[in-house]
Amino acid sequence: MVKTIRIKETDSTNNWLKSYQSEAGEDMTVVTTDYQSAGRGCGSNQWESEAGKNLMFSILLHPKVSAKDQFILSMANALALKDVLDSYTDGIKIKWPNDIYWNDKKISGTLIETSLQGAEIKDFIIGTGINVNQQEFHSDAPNPVSLLQIIGCETNREEMLEKIVARWEYYYNKVETGDWHSIRSKYRSALYRRGEVHDYRYPDGTMERMTLVDVTDDGHLLLLCGRELLSFAFKEIQFCL
Repeated sequence: MVKTIRIKETDSTNNWLKSYQSEAGEDMTVVTTDYQSAGRGCGSNQWESEAGKNLMFSILLHPKVSAKDQFILSMANALALKDVLDSYTDGIKIKWPNDIYWNDKKISGTLIETSLQGAEIKDFIIGTGINVNQQEFHSDAPNPVSLLQIIGCETNREEMLEKIVARWEYYYNKVETGDWHSIRSKYRSALYRRGEVHDYRYPDGTMERMTLVDVTDDGHLLLLCGRELLSFAFKEIQFCL
């Protein structure tokens, strides 16, 4: 059973779900809001969103997936978002690990937070922001874009959320039934800059020109540097945009 909760304002939909107690039979809980006073990206990043203009929501799951396999859920989330955005415009790609890009601009970001019980996942919270109807951006984020800026008209946010939840159910069923190969294959084929040569930045600020080759099953980015294939975890390498 999927339960959708709509609230006017909160600091963060991820935070809201951390104190939420699922009811019996509630497989997926979705909470959405018009405004987040402290919307977060990864690390210390903030998510800029004008009240009532964009789609901000979090999904709470209790998956039967071990902690070491949790990247399959990140892949499923990225594909659900991509599928829906594909229905509005061309040029949608998945930027590793789970941002959604239109050409070279960011239209959606996701923050995933996991609580474990031993080697298994207890709670899996996926918080997503999608730039839908915002006309201008004023933060220092380097490359935001909204669907309005792309297609030139406003989009019904409720309808978009319903489509995303439906696609999430579709991919979550694949996760639960063990059809992981199709998720991984589709995710890899949708990767932003796959097979292309670009500059990447190390944490110390140095840059290297490399080719994006693949993403491993556990979420490591594989880049070809000369003849050497290098593997990077999240935050170990940065795209130069």
